[in-house]
Amino acid sequence: MTLKLLILGGTTEASALARAIKDDARVSAVLSLAGTTKAPARPPIPFRIGGFGGAQGLADYLIAERTDLLIDATHPFAAVMKGNAAEAARRAGVPLLAIRRPEWRAEPGDDWTVVADMKSAAAALGPARKRVLLTIGQKELAPFKAAPQHAYVVRSVDAPAADSLPPDAQVITARGPFAEADERRLLAEHGIEALVTKNSGGTATRAKLVAARSLGVPVIMVARPPAPDVEAVETVEAALAWLARFHETNSSTRRGV
Repeated sequence: MTLKLLILGGTTEASALARAIKDDARVSAVLSLAGTTKAPARPPIPFRIGGFGGAQGLADYLIAERTDLLIDATHPFAAVMKGNAAEAARRAGVPLLAIRRPEWRAEPGDDWTVVADMKSAAAALGPARKRVLLTIGQKELAPFKAAPQHAYVVRSVDAPAADSLPPDAQVITARGPFAEADERRLLAEHGIEALVTKNSGGTATRAKLVAARSLGVPVIMVARPPAPDVEAVETVEAALAWLARFHETNSSTRRGV
C-alpha cells in the first residue's frame, strides 16, 4: 500500500525528509511551500507553492486529495500555519506529526536577554545607539523602525522592501548554513554590539551564536511562540520511523493480520 503524504515545509527538516522518501515506493508525497522565499531550491518530490486558505482550506485539500498523513515541518515561528495544520488534521481526520527541532540553549559565556516578541526585542536594545545585527527575516522589522537611534545590519534570504527598513540600515542577503569563522568576521567588520535573532534552533544558523559568544556580543533572543499540542518528534529520522509504522500498520490491516 502507498501512503499519500502532505509535508508542510520550508525548512531544512522538510527538505531532508523529501530527499529521504523521494525513491520510497511506500510513500507518495507532496511538499507544500508557503512561497515567502523568492527562489526556493527545487524539491526532489512533487510540490506546491502558496497557502490553502486557512484551516478549513487545508482540511478541504486533505480530503479532496485523499491524503493519508500530514507532517508539519514548518519553521518554529510559523505559528499560524501550525495552528491551521492541527485544526485541519482534526477536521479531516488525518493523522498529524510535527517535526520540532530543539531550541537553542544558552551556554557558559553567552550573554542572552530572552524576550517574548519583536517589540520587546527592540526595547531591549536600550536608548543608547548601538550597531545591531538583525537576523529575523524580512517581515518583522517594523518594531525596529520605532528605534531609529540604532544602526542596523539586516540579514535575510531575500531583501526586505525598502519602506520596511529602519532609517539607518544596511541589507545583506544570504542563505545559510553559515560558518563560525564567517560569522565572527561579519560581527567584527561591522562592529556589531548586539545581535537580535529568533530561537529557531537547528545547526544552519547556530554559528552566529558561537561567534557572538567568542566576541562578547550580547544576544537578544526572541522566544518561540506556543505550539499546538500534537504528536511531535525532533528529527527527520524519527519522522521516517513514524511513517514506517503507519505503512506497516496499514499493510497488516490490508492483509487481515
